[in-house]
Amino acid sequence: MSDSDAARRPRQFGTSRLEAFSDGVFAIAITLLVLEISVPAGAETHLLRAVLDQWPSYLAYAVSFSTIGAVWVAHSAITEYLVGADLGLVRLNLLLLLVVSFLPFPTKLLAENVGETGPERVAGTIYGVTLLMSSVLISVLWRYAVREGLVRPDAGDEEIRVVTERLTPSLFGYLTLILLGIFLPVIAVIGYLAIPLYLLLPFRRHRQRETRQ
Repeated sequence: MSDSDAARRPRQFGTSRLEAFSDGVFAIAITLLVLEISVPAGAETHLLRAVLDQWPSYLAYAVSFSTIGAVWVAHSAITEYLVGADLGLVRLNLLLLLVVSFLPFPTKLLAENVGETGPERVAGTIYGVTLLMSSVLISVLWRYAVREGLVRPDAGDEEIRVVTERLTPSLFGYLTLILLGIFLPVIAVIGYLAIPLYLLLPFRRHRQRETRQ
């Protein structure tokens, strides 16, 4: 490689700081979720009823916790394949963390407006769009790494294909549920919970299944 080619080649960085910073943001975001669940009003006289009446907060918490967990698992899988990171990947990663750290807000918005017909639909839509963006960005992050040659050279084409498929299937599901949420917000939120639970299936088990086929 000539000096001019080396000069034009994008600078690459190690991934250790990117992983450490990302893990910190994931941990803070997932901790902030539980802070949105407050001690219910009326707990002094009817504690059980007051606790049960907060079911929208528990449902929103479960969905958001599972979503952040699934994004973290996918992010960890991606960084395991990386040999380095360039500025483009770092910027995409920051954009993903922007969405993840924003998630406690629509979670609270949804929890406080379930049962209110108009606000419930608006809150559900904002919530669904935020979840969709996190799914899109994790997929874009991986595809960018593959396209820019940041993935380990020992990762075979079939393995890359399986991971790509594994990071993509939720996109259509989120779009469908966002539309459903305009009419049936609570049903849509339950659907939002099903997506990350599916994505939390181990990557290794999925790869082994693909290999046997």
